[in-house]
Amino acid sequence: MSELNVGIVGLGWVAGAHIETFKTVSGARVSGVSSRRRLDESELEASYGVPLKVYGSYEEMLADPEIDIVDICTPHHLHAEQSIAAARAGKHLIIEKPLCLTVEDLAAMRRAIEDAGVGVCVCFECRFSEHFTMIQSCISEGLLGRIHFAEVDYYHGIGPWYGQFGWNVKKKYAGSSLLTAGCHALDGLLMFMGGRVEEVVSHGTRSSNAIFSPYEYDTTSVTLLKFEDGRLGKVASVVDCLQPYYFHIHLVGSEGSLLDNRIYSARLKGLSKEAWSTLETQLIDSGDVSHHPYEPQFQAFVDSVREGRAMPLTGVAEAWESHKVVFAADRSAREGRPVKLAEFDAI
Repeated sequence: MSELNVGIVGLGWVAGAHIETFKTVSGARVSGVSSRRRLDESELEASYGVPLKVYGSYEEMLADPEIDIVDICTPHHLHAEQSIAAARAGKHLIIEKPLCLTVEDLAAMRRAIEDAGVGVCVCFECRFSEHFTMIQSCISEGLLGRIHFAEVDYYHGIGPWYGQFGWNVKKKYAGSSLLTAGCHALDGLLMFMGGRVEEVVSHGTRSSNAIFSPYEYDTTSVTLLKFEDGRLGKVASVVDCLQPYYFHIHLVGSEGSLLDNRIYSARLKGLSKEAWSTLETQLIDSGDVSHHPYEPQFQAFVDSVREGRAMPLTGVAEAWESHKVVFAADRSAREGRPVKLAEFDAI
């Protein structure tokens, strides 16, 4: 089978990371781009090191039979419309998180993708990180027993020093603290816990520092999750902090606990309960997209498309569930009440 051609829409910071990643992915290559900016093919090749066809419009790219996969790297509010158009054109999809900003768009996207039967990879790439892989190994090996409480928190100050700040402050473009960034933490919690969420309660607040005053929504949120089997989870999404990037993970189970990359397990005889034992792994410790584990994720997606099977870990099923919980949390914060996930069953 010949290489799959990837067309990227939206040529910003994250698109650059995607282009660089595909240089190491077998079976696919980035061959074209579509952007609202005027682009020069020779300048792009000099910048990115690969020849890239420039399309005059997104519609022109979708009409090209040579494009197999559309990679959506535009601001959040454009994802739904562009994803639906690509699915209807028969293109497989890579979609940067979040999928969309409203429940209605989530439902429309799911219908379009299911009707088209195209493959989808959603960029919850942390699921492919060494850190998450190590944690899942601890869970599957029974070192923590049955996890009954989990905290997964996202701390990343997105201020004027950060590339997306200009549009990220707008509610119509970014949505909420969870949608724009903290959804990585919530998605991780759902991966580690398994099972289905029954109800969420969420509250929002914001920094008093003038640096973050342009934000049109609460930049810090705390969400409590109750699972159908009674277990509990907590997710903090904090994009107005002044501190180093921190992706906090604390899992508490019947046989032990895990804190970031440290563990105590009663299943491992001889461990001291007076100190954590460190598990050496590559932590998720940067908001720089060039550090994100796109390579194993994109390789898994290309392999799944070529073999005609569903995308593992970050396909449509997992993404729908994570986004439903995010939307339930944002509804809870907005309306000041607990929200049951049953309210979203029709999606």
